[in-house]
Amino acid sequence: MKIATIVARYLLGVLFVVFGLNGFFNFIPATTLPPMATQFFTLLLTSHFMVPIFLLELASGILFLSNRYVPLALTLIGPVIVNILLFHITMDPPGIAPGAVATICWLIVFASVRPAFAGIFRQHSQ
Repeated sequence: MKIATIVARYLLGVLFVVFGLNGFFNFIPATTLPPMATQFFTLLLTSHFMVPIFLLELASGILFLSNRYVPLALTLIGPVIVNILLFHITMDPPGIAPGAVATICWLIVFASVRPAFAGIFRQHSQ
């Protein structure tokens, strides 16, 4: 399980560093999306709404690659992964593969650091 955790953590790191940097430098060619998805994503990009998202992806990816503050990185990137999945489920189902891979990797890494999240799984505060 330790090897799977390391591989999953590095995959998350590389995935989010690459896609975070791509948000600023556009080095990955754009794929053809359905019209509604294109409209939605264009609006997000032109309004600069995605800038903090790309920064979160980049910061989390660096934390995963450096093996520092992994629970924090998991917490920051979790909502981003949920939105990636929701975007693809509702607007572009054929493009869901990277989101599914990120989800599986997230779950594997989460399982390895689950004790760090023990406080949020308690029924009562004190």
